[in-house]
Amino acid sequence: MFEAKLHIQNAGVDARDGAVFQRLSPVNGQPVTRAASASPRDARDAANAAAAAFSRWRDLPSEQKIDILRRGRDLMIERTEELVEIGQKELGSTPDWIRFNVAIAAKVFDEALKIPAQIEAMEKTTEKDGITSTCLRQPVGVVLAIAPWNAPVTLAIRAIVWPLACGNTVVFKGSELCPKLHSLIVDILCDAGLPTGAVTSVLHSPESAETVVETLVAHPAVRRVNFTGSTRIGRRVAEIAARHLKPCLMELSGKASIIVLEDADLDAAAKAAAFGAYFNQGQICMATERVVVVDAIADEFVAKLEAECAALLTRKERHKVGDLISADAAQRVGRLIEDALAKQAVLRVGGGVSGSYVQPTLLDQVTPEMQIYREESFGPVAAIIRAHDEDEAVTIANDTEYGLVASVYTSDLARARRIAGKLETGVCHINGPTVYDDPALPFGGVKASGYGRFGGEAVIEEFTELRWITVQDPRTDFPFWS
Repeated sequence: MFEAKLHIQNAGVDARDGAVFQRLSPVNGQPVTRAASASPRDARDAANAAAAAFSRWRDLPSEQKIDILRRGRDLMIERTEELVEIGQKELGSTPDWIRFNVAIAAKVFDEALKIPAQIEAMEKTTEKDGITSTCLRQPVGVVLAIAPWNAPVTLAIRAIVWPLACGNTVVFKGSELCPKLHSLIVDILCDAGLPTGAVTSVLHSPESAETVVETLVAHPAVRRVNFTGSTRIGRRVAEIAARHLKPCLMELSGKASIIVLEDADLDAAAKAAAFGAYFNQGQICMATERVVVVDAIADEFVAKLEAECAALLTRKERHKVGDLISADAAQRVGRLIEDALAKQAVLRVGGGVSGSYVQPTLLDQVTPEMQIYREESFGPVAAIIRAHDEDEAVTIANDTEYGLVASVYTSDLARARRIAGKLETGVCHINGPTVYDDPALPFGGVKASGYGRFGGEAVIEEFTELRWITVQDPRTDFPFWS
């Protein structure tokens, strides 16, 4: 069994009261990890340690910060197979999914290495009426970083490394569903040479989540919150933060649509839809939940997508779609499938649920009366919605409370850009899958998918304060004052 500890002053320690919890395998229900369960007192210790480390990390020369982050990247890559083993046991993840996580996380590091220089280049000085003004960006202090289990390496690294690159220290709240994996990530960063306390972390039992988060958000040293997770939990975190006037970056749930028009490359669109819907069992905020296809080519396209989906049920391809995070999650997806079928959806492929496994499923003739039309399934289910024409396809794609990612397939790029301008999402891809991220570019949503952006220079606005400093002649006369 794995052991997962808290990180206070860089050391793996037990909770003050000795409390622990167990993470059970989602595949067989057996204990996988025994983890320390933080109390509010432990949470305050973590925030205090990060606050004490802030000046040391902030004042390190940029070159030293960059060297430490580069070592963190290299250590993470060296320990990839250890991360794979833990991810398989704690989450039921396929090995390729964890390796993919590490590859994207390495790109996050690469982009983060550029941030110190970008911040320095933003400093601008002007002179007006004898007054010299300087505008510059400075780190905010302690950032609370909360990451989920579904892309456990990528999202943890993203939550921690961007604030660090901006000169902040971090309290990381790991997921109770992958405590060892998230604990190891913090170990790796600390081993890279961060000053003591620059990254601290807490783990907790599921029932302690709200208490621990509220304690951390309320701590006076915590100046920013970045949260990735469901809209339901994100709303609660944002409410707590609002009470304490703490700015947040929220990357929340999605209900991504791929629009397939009559002039699209249908083979390419079918492959992209299958990849987007079934990669990591659909447990991705960017997952293709809805396939909106115009009537003119609907039957032809559905046949191609059906073949892509059916191939994933063969013995050769089954390793690409693993188990969901829990049997409860699988049962919830099963209920969405049953509801759709009861309301006259057509089952093209899959539909079976066994334990924590859900077959890659393709539903056709999905309508607004069905729960799957609006609810994020977070499972391997693609819902085909047929539209009369382009205008109706755009209306359907926007008919959701979420607004993270969309995709459009057409051979007419001018048409595609016009449609992209109408789609209510933070990100839109043309002739590409909904599941795509580039850490150099801003990623985030609108509507109930959140606010703020991860990626590239966008993080500077999220994790620094813009300051204005003047130099004035002390002998200046003041208006209306003699």
